[in-house]
Amino acid sequence: MKLLRIYECLCDRTRLRILHLLQQGPLCVCHFQAALREPQVKISKHLRYLKTHGLVESRKEGYWRIYRLPLKPSPALAANLRCLQDCTGEDPTFRRDLSALKKLHKSWSCADGECPPTVLQTR
Repeated sequence: MKLLRIYECLCDRTRLRILHLLQQGPLCVCHFQAALREPQVKISKHLRYLKTHGLVESRKEGYWRIYRLPLKPSPALAANLRCLQDCTGEDPTFRRDLSALKKLHKSWSCADGECPPTVLQTR
């Protein structure tokens, strides 16, 4: 993966917030909506951009599309994700996002019912 492509993806605050949450494990769009307090269309647009550029992977499971970080990230992507993780601890927005995600953990719900078991099992 080319370094320039990675930095193009990292230059947006919403995409950084999404990548930060994905470091906790696979998530579906509704989880991002709740944790980031952003509309579905905005989240989906950024996830599509990240997927197109190779920073996230997805799979369809029932009614849901589950997103995750690549299982085998390039060395450049892995280094930048470590940097993101190290740098977000002091930022109140990223701390708030992570706290919201952890609160959701006990009450996962998707628009059409319960979330897929594989999402819950990765927690």
